[in-house]
Amino acid sequence: MKRNFIARFLGRVPYAKAHALQEDLVRKRIANEVGDTILLLEHPPVITLGRGASREHIVASKESLAELGVEVHETGRGGQVTYHAPGQLVAYPIFDLKPDRCDVRRYVRDLCEVMIRLAADFDIEAGQISDDPKKLGVWVDLDSPKKFSGGLPRVVQETVAHARFGKIGAVGVRLSRWVTMHGIAFNASIDLRGFGLIVPCGVRDQGVSSLASLGVDPPSLETLARKAAGHFESVFEADATWEEVVSPV
Repeated sequence: MKRNFIARFLGRVPYAKAHALQEDLVRKRIANEVGDTILLLEHPPVITLGRGASREHIVASKESLAELGVEVHETGRGGQVTYHAPGQLVAYPIFDLKPDRCDVRRYVRDLCEVMIRLAADFDIEAGQISDDPKKLGVWVDLDSPKKFSGGLPRVVQETVAHARFGKIGAVGVRLSRWVTMHGIAFNASIDLRGFGLIVPCGVRDQGVSSLASLGVDPPSLETLARKAAGHFESVFEADATWEEVVSPV
């Protein structure tokens, strides 16, 4: 049976409000009161810490963060520390993976595939660089952004010594009774200087990238969200209904 989901575009939403909305939808999805939903949005500047994150990876002082208006939130997702700000598309799928997709690794690969296809829409070839959980996500070869790692497979090992990678898409998830929460963050026009406030995902030896830093003129957040929703449809073999809710949540 083919899946169906609502792609709900919310515009810019504070992190705490989006998190509360996710929790409510997860509870309702587990109770089968609602169907599958993806929340598509961007956040004001915020640093989030996953279950495996260390506070030491926030390198900016509390005073500096307060002056810049950057919030800090601890979350229940997997992963390390990351940064969200305007110009970054965030997608939070609230999916019940039962009965046929109850595989966490497959789910994470599918999320990465959505971002790989989204990058490809702009002639950027992206992929995964390691099975190391700290380097989970989607990366671009900064020296050859249109040809990922010289034509190597999408998942490559860190032994590719010549490559300088920049992360363009992050993944962090949580599952409750096979209902998903949290999701992906794809860098479009986000100011990459914000990542200097942290050690992104605890990785010190690789950089961060975005469509804009790779020479792409990014589209509007809504256009990018619609493209992402289309890739969720194809990757998850589903049909989407688009819904705009751009008033405050």
